[in-house]
Formats: sequence, structure tokens, C-alpha cells
Amino acid sequence: MPMWEGRFSKKLDERTNDFNSSIKFDHRMYKQDIKGSIAHSKMLSKQGIIKEEESKSIIDGLNGILEDIENGKLEFDPNAEDVHMFIEAELTKRIGDNGKKLHTARSRNDQVALDIRMYLKEEVKELKEKLKKLILTFINKAEENTHTIMPGYTHMQRAQPITFAHHLMAYVQMFLRDLERLNETYKRINVCPIGSCALAGTTYPLDREFEAKELGFSKITNNSLDGVSDRDFIIELLSVISIIMMHLSRISEEIILWCSWEFKFIELDDSFSTGSSIMPQKKNPDITELIRGKTGRVYGDLNTMLTVMKGTPLAYNKDMQEDKEAIFDALDTVNLCITTLDPLVETMTVKKENMRKAAAEGFINATDCADYLTVKGVPFRDAYKIVGNLVKYCIDNNTTLEKLHINVYKKFSDVFEDDIYDAIDLINCVNKRNVPGGPAAEQVMKEIEIAKSKLSV
Repeated sequence: MPMWEGRFSKKLDERTNDFNSSIKFDHRMYKQDIKGSIAHSKMLSKQGIIKEEESKSIIDGLNGILEDIENGKLEFDPNAEDVHMFIEAELTKRIGDNGKKLHTARSRNDQVALDIRMYLKEEVKELKEKLKKLILTFINKAEENTHTIMPGYTHMQRAQPITFAHHLMAYVQMFLRDLERLNETYKRINVCPIGSCALAGTTYPLDREFEAKELGFSKITNNSLDGVSDRDFIIELLSVISIIMMHLSRISEEIILWCSWEFKFIELDDSFSTGSSIMPQKKNPDITELIRGKTGRVYGDLNTMLTVMKGTPLAYNKDMQEDKEAIFDALDTVNLCITTLDPLVETMTVKKENMRKAAAEGFINATDCADYLTVKGVPFRDAYKIVGNLVKYCIDNNTTLEKLHINVYKKFSDVFEDDIYDAIDLINCVNKRNVPGGPAAEQVMKEIEIAKSKLSV
């Protein structure tokens, strides 16, 4: 029977119960619910609201339920309305009337808000560790490729020479920002709503700070209405996860391009590729395609919560039950994507010669050629035009700037001397860009050390 049966004269319709029930997805918060109830029982006893022996009976009963759920002796009742009611009903069944005293000075409204905050605190910590591991994989791959020349792109056109390490470290910077956002979001999750009750607090002499401290919260909520109806922290976490997924999708898109025959910059390990049912030559990047696709799914979770909350008046409304499926799905998705991408990047083979060949054929040292002329006194706009004509000549004659004879250079400008070849050497082009944040090996190694230091915090 439902805990709120006293007000009603009819039994709840089965279809209504199924529609109303959330136990099929909120049962994953059982540990948090039990832990929160233990802390609440301790507070009730401390404040003299219930007797010490009653609190002990409740705590022993809750620990027994936790143990039985963990070892598989107790299964969740699919007919229960939610995990909170299931655990309270099971407690009362085991210890009798003392179990009915647990809910004193508490509502399901602040209980639900407490449980989801506790659950998300743990999830954020785990997500951060997975993200740190992914970052380290990118750093390790970058350390192996500080001298691997590749084209840098704008508008998907070859633009200027960089290294593969420099390219990978751009994603490290993205992921480091994601870590910062998770840390900031954690601060706003780490606020205890218990004691807000249904919406207006309670007449019982609660010690909210004691209960918050027992549960590892940094502080308590300052307004009981907001305490039970705030879901900003879920929306914020969904937003952070969406940004993480966007970053995962961007690198996935690049991996998909890089392992194509048109690029052939990398080759995926067989363990992280699939084949075709009809074309025996195919080696498909299905994992990265799925990550790219699942990004839209997470965006949908964020949009779900923004839409749910936009029209809800204070305080609690049943609409808010929709928060759990959205945030649970987003967390499951981002965790799966990170833990799958990590070994894929770790095991992929970098085709260094192909990268360098693409860089050479893309005339990405043309800017350096123009700079060479400018340093020797040629106005930049004139240098730009001279090098543009040189590139056109190379294209017409199926050659590259590095292969041109000095006599050809001099036909375009008398300023050119033999030192032009040093100026346009791809390694030199990269290492001359020795400014903080630049692609020179020295700067990339500094960036790597800074990134490693941030991971240890």
C-alpha cells in the first residue's frame, strides 16, 4: 500500500501506479538513500526527536537492507513507487513501528533532492578520474610525436605546419577545461537540502548542519523552497557533460577523417574497428561514429531538463522526476564514450610519413617563404604576391617549394638565396614558431609538463 493512502478512498489504478513509479530507474540511488537515512536517524536521536535505541534499531535495519541488496538477497519491488518508499517499507517490515519513525521531520521532496545530490557527487568524482586518464593517454601520444610534422588546417584546407603533438595537446586543453567545469559544478552540487522538508521546513528542532556534515556536504541550502525545487545543478552538470561530448565528437570526427584512405594519417587497431558484411576491404571507425552520434543524445538530455524546468512553479512538482532518467542517461553515455575512446587512441598507429607528405604537398610553408622575403626588406603584400606566383608555378609543374631549384626562385625575386631552403624546411618552420602556446617542440613539451601538473591536483 502507498505511504500516502490515508487521504484516499480508492485503490490506485495499476496504470497510474506504473506511470507514476520511478523505481525502475531511481533504484540505482539505493546506497545514497540508505546513507542519507542513517544520517537522518542519527540527527533525530541527537536532537531528542526519537530515542537512541529507536535510532539504533533503524540504523541496524538499514545496514541489513544495504547488505542484502549488495549480495543479491533482496530484489527491488517493481510495484514500489520509488526507491525511497521501497527502502522505508522494507525497513518497517523488518523492525516494525520504529521504521515508521524514520520519516519524522523529512519529506520525500528533500529526501529526493538529497539522494540525487549525493549520487551526482560520486559520479562527478568518477567522471573526473576517467577524464584524467583520457587526458594522460593524449599526453603520452603527444610525447611520442613532438617531431611528427602534419598540416594544420583552416576551412579543412591545409594551412600551416604543426606537429601531431601540438594537435593532440589542443584536445588536452579542451579536456582540462572540462575538468575545471566539473570542479565548479561539484561545488554547487555539494549543498545539503535535507531539512527543507516538503517546502517550508519543519517545527521539529533539527540540526541541519550536523546532518550535512555527516553526509560530507560543504554547507546547507539557504531557502527551503529552493532546497526542494532546485535542479540547476543537474542542468549545469548536463551542460558540462554536453561540452565534454562535443569535444569527444570533434576528435572522433578527426579520427574518422584521419583513418580514411583520403588521409591515411592513422590506422586504428583491429580491436577497435569493425568490418563490412559485404565489402571485405573495409575497416570502419564505428566507435568514433557512435561517439559522434551519441553526442546528440546527450544534447537531448540537456534540452529535456531545460524544458522540464522552464514552466514549473515553486516548489516541488512531479515533472522533476524526469531529471533522473536524463542525467543518468547522460552520465552513462559520457562514461561509456570516454572509456571506449581512451584505448582506441592509445592503440592507434600514427602514419608519420603520410602526415609529412601531406604537409609538403600542401604548400603550408608558403607563409614562411613570404616571411623570408619580408625579413629581407620586401613589403609583405609584395612578398605575398611573389609566393602566390611561386605556388601556382609548383602546382602547374607538379612540384613543391622544397624541390624548386634556386634559379627558379630567382626568376620570381632576386632576393632569394640558398638560405631559402632552411627557411621553408618543415621542421624549421615549426620550431621557429617558438612562442608560448606554439607548435615548436620546446613549447609543446612545456605545455605537456603544465598539463601533467594540473592532473596531479
